[in-house]
Amino acid sequence: MASVVGDRLRLVVKVLGSLVADEVGQATRLRRHSKRGEPQPPAEAAEASAGAEQRRAKAVRHALESLGPFYVKLGQILSTRPDMVPQSIRDELQNLHDQVDVQPFSVFEPVLAGDLGPDWKLRFDDIDTVAPLGAASLAQVYRVTLPGGRPAVVKIQRPGIREGVLADMALMRRASRIVARVAPRFNEVIDIEAMLGSVFDAMEPELDFTGEARNMDEARDSIRPFRTLEVPRVLHAGPRVLVQSLAAGTSVRHIDRAHFTDDERVEIGKDLLRFMYHGYFVHRMFHADPHAGNVFAVPGGPATLIDWGMVGRLDRRTSLQLLPLFMTLAQNDGAGLAHHWAEMGRMTAWSNMPAFAADMAAFVPKVSHLSLEDMNFGVSLTTVLAKATKRGIGSPPAVSLLGKSFANLDGSVRCLAPEITLPEVFQGEVPKILFALGREFLGRHQFARNSMELMLAAVTSPEQLRGVLGDMANRQFALNVHEPRTPTAMGGQRSVRPSGGLLALAALAFLLGRRRSG
Repeated sequence: MASVVGDRLRLVVKVLGSLVADEVGQATRLRRHSKRGEPQPPAEAAEASAGAEQRRAKAVRHALESLGPFYVKLGQILSTRPDMVPQSIRDELQNLHDQVDVQPFSVFEPVLAGDLGPDWKLRFDDIDTVAPLGAASLAQVYRVTLPGGRPAVVKIQRPGIREGVLADMALMRRASRIVARVAPRFNEVIDIEAMLGSVFDAMEPELDFTGEARNMDEARDSIRPFRTLEVPRVLHAGPRVLVQSLAAGTSVRHIDRAHFTDDERVEIGKDLLRFMYHGYFVHRMFHADPHAGNVFAVPGGPATLIDWGMVGRLDRRTSLQLLPLFMTLAQNDGAGLAHHWAEMGRMTAWSNMPAFAADMAAFVPKVSHLSLEDMNFGVSLTTVLAKATKRGIGSPPAVSLLGKSFANLDGSVRCLAPEITLPEVFQGEVPKILFALGREFLGRHQFARNSMELMLAAVTSPEQLRGVLGDMANRQFALNVHEPRTPTAMGGQRSVRPSGGLLALAALAFLLGRRRSG
C-alpha cells in the first residue's frame, strides 16, 4: 500500500505541477504583453480576463479527470461548493465525467474468473464483449443473457482501481490535516476532514460491489410504495463483479417526453422526489448520484434508478434537523431557514446570525414559488451554503453529499417534468413523513432510548414535559419549548438543540391532531 501511495503522490505532484507551470507561463506572457504596448481598452481587458479564467477552469477539470475516479467525484462535489470554489471553475466542474477509453474485454476476463470461478462462461448464455453498455473509470458494464433468455448486465471492476482510490483517500486525509493546521479559521467553518470522511464513506460500496448490492436490496424495500419506480434486482454480488437485472428503456437524459403521457411523466417525476424525500428524512439513506444518466424510463412501465455504488447516510439528529429546514423553504420563511441551518451546523466565534437571517429573508422569497423549469434547487442550496459560510456559520459535513444529491435529483426530474414545483410536492409528502417518524418513535427499537430522553426531560424541564403531554392528551400540536439559550459572539442568543425524542413527540402530536380533526 505504501508503494501505491507513493506512486499516486508522484502523479498528483506531477499533474498539479503542470497546472502551476501553465499558470505561471500565462502570467508571464501577460506581463510581457502589457510592457510592450499601450494598455488594453477595458472591453478587451475584460474579454482577455474571462478567457484566462475559462482556460484555467478547463485545465483544472482536465487535471482532475486525468487523476482518476476519486478526484472526479471530489470535483463533482466541489462544483456545488461556492464557499470553496469560484464560479468560473464550478461551472466547468459541472462538466466533469468519468468516461474513459473502453478497454478490451480481455482485461476484465481475469477479474470474472477470479470472482465467478474458471467456469464463469457457464453462467451466461451470451455476453456482448464487443460493445460495453458503459465504460467508467471504476468499471465497465456489459449486457449478458442468462440461461433461459433473461437479459441482465454484468459490472466488472477495473483491475487495480481499488488500490489507487484507497491511496488517493489516504493522501487527501493527510492534506486535510495540513489545511486544519495552517488555516484554522477556514477549517472551523469548513471541516475538510469531516467533509472528506462523508465522501469516503459514500464511495466505499463502489470499491466493493457487495456493498453496492446491499444498498440496492435496502433501496428496493423502501421504494415499494412508489409504484412508478423500481431498483434493479441483484443476481450475483462479489467484491469486483456485480450481476443485476437490466433496466428497461433509456436514461431520462435522452428520452423524448412526447412518447410519455403528461400524467405518466409527471407522476414518475413526483415519485422520484417523494422517494428521495423519504430517503433524506425517514430511511436516512439516499442515492448520492441520482443524475439523469442513472434514471431509466420507458413509456408504460416503471422508471429504474440504477448505480447504487455511492449513497449518503444521515444520522437521526441531522435528518430531523433537515426536515424543518425544508419546511421553511416550502413555506417561504427565510428567517426560519436561517435558524434551522444554524441549528444543523455550528456557530463560530465570528458568526453573524442577524446578517445571515437577513440574507435568507431576501433570498427565499425569490425561489420558494418557482417550478423546476425556473429554479435549480441544487443551486439554491449552494447559495444558502455560501451565505452561511460568509457569515461564519459552519455547515454539517453531510451538506456536501446532500448538495450533490439535490443538484442531480432536480436535474433528472427536470428532464421528465420541468413544470413540477418542488415545495408543492414536498408539502404534500410531509404528513406521510411525519407519520413514519411517529411510528418510529413508538417502535420497540427506539422505545428505550425515547423513554430515557423523556425521563431526562422530566428531570431537567418538568414544565416542558407537562406541556407536551398535555397537548398530546388534548390532541393539539402546541409544543412549548423553553430552551436554554447561550450567548453568541455577536451578543445575541442561540438556542440549544432540543432532543430528537421531543421532536418526534411534536411530530406525533401533529399527526394525532390531524387524525382527530379529520
